[in-house]
Amino acid sequence: MATKPLPPPKTFTPIIIGVADIVNRSTAPSSALEPATLITAAITAALTDALSPSYASPTSLLPLITDLSVIKTWTWDYPDLPALLAQNLHLPELKQKHYSAHGGNQPAKVLDAAARRIAAGISSAAIVCGGEALASLSACAAAGKLPPDGWSEPATPIDAVFSPTTRELGADVGAHHNIGAPIHIYPLYENGFRARRGQGVRDNHQESARVYGEFAGVAEGTEYAWGKGKKVTMGDIETVGGKNRMICFPYPLLMNAFNTVNLAAAALLTNTEVATRMGIPEERWIYPLGGAGTADAGEFWKRPDYHSSPCLTRSLDAALSVSGLRTDDVDLYDFYSCFPIVPKLAAQHLGLPFYGGEKKLTLLGGLTSFGGAGNNYSMHAITEMTRQLRDRKAKKGGANGLILANGGWLTYQYVVCLGTKPRKDGGAYPLEDVLPEVITDVAVPEIAEVAEGEAVVETYTVEFSRDGSPERGHVVGRLTSNGKRFLANHADARTLKELASWEKEPIGRSGWVWQAKDDPQRNIFSFESRPQL
Repeated sequence: MATKPLPPPKTFTPIIIGVADIVNRSTAPSSALEPATLITAAITAALTDALSPSYASPTSLLPLITDLSVIKTWTWDYPDLPALLAQNLHLPELKQKHYSAHGGNQPAKVLDAAARRIAAGISSAAIVCGGEALASLSACAAAGKLPPDGWSEPATPIDAVFSPTTRELGADVGAHHNIGAPIHIYPLYENGFRARRGQGVRDNHQESARVYGEFAGVAEGTEYAWGKGKKVTMGDIETVGGKNRMICFPYPLLMNAFNTVNLAAAALLTNTEVATRMGIPEERWIYPLGGAGTADAGEFWKRPDYHSSPCLTRSLDAALSVSGLRTDDVDLYDFYSCFPIVPKLAAQHLGLPFYGGEKKLTLLGGLTSFGGAGNNYSMHAITEMTRQLRDRKAKKGGANGLILANGGWLTYQYVVCLGTKPRKDGGAYPLEDVLPEVITDVAVPEIAEVAEGEAVVETYTVEFSRDGSPERGHVVGRLTSNGKRFLANHADARTLKELASWEKEPIGRSGWVWQAKDDPQRNIFSFESRPQL
């Protein structure tokens, strides 16, 4: 007798039912609230948001929550932040407890992972959350009050404020040339992208100022933005000098992420059966539709080029595909924007205008004007996307949104899609990764760690001192003889000046590369002088 096949395992439909953001605008040391306090407040507010249309108490949801994912905080080194939050909230024993890795891609990644666990029946309700208090910590450090009064005991002593710009670079070929921070690497892409399009330096600068001017306008009117109510114009962003000094060419300060904020956000997920049982009306439900992400090489000199990002484009395409959407189906976007190049690359790939379009590239205002929020920026995009989709749903209109979360130095990408309605294809939430962890099927030039001979500039940037003068040139070049790629610093003042030029394009120009006398592991490059070999 033939055995009947087993029925497929039951799947559930994940939904977001509650969201909240918390901002502590005070930077007085006496008002310094640690990240755990801000995140606890955000979770409590998300619980209230979930049940606000009903008569149920927010605490009635607590017994259902056995799944907690927290974005790793830059501010404070907690021994076990998820456990501390669970204790603060009096949650029952957690079956799923996750503390993410570092990276701005993580909010989208943990949302997708939580939705998968709910869809698979592993969890019935989950919280995803994160927060930073770098503004308070910086104020306390300036006042000589570290650790701040009343903050939790850290896992390791903290005597300084974390910054991605000042962390150790290690001992690789990048470190030998003093390059490896985000402020160095994103400009390599902006310059490469500009040259690829045949765009002049000044036109590119104006374009970036237009993009970020539009972003600043969004942040000015966004309730939870660190820059709420602050008017920053395109002209302010475009004009280099004074407080808007050049950091790494072509980005002045107002085109760099601003991380000194006190912000937290949380989202509460469950499935449609639980929400129905709890009396949460369907007009409050927002559906995660799917997500996908991958990474490019962590060593930026091992990337295929500096005018594209394979992991960004593939993550966008895969997330749309697994969500059953096309670009035309998407009504709302929030592209991570630590520097202008990220939203530009995403917009170009999806065929969207960089500025002035019907569909804006941001809901929040970007990491300069909304605030960087450490790794947690895109958690705020998730909460705001949920609110805006609810508003559209209330007007009886269907809508979909897409969030691009970027991490590292254009290293990690994760994209999630949300909608006011279930998936169009009627299918279950996608449970499997459709992309590899890291992209390896792209051609990358061979690297010459020690380079010598005639060469061509592939891309570049210039690091500026605080007084506004060029300090160090960074060149990514290719040897004319064999096409190998190398890193180098400027060899002479004239080369440094020409790399920092607003008029003359360095990319594609020829010069010479050789080793510095004071450090044979460091290459130097010149447009004018042949090395004395």
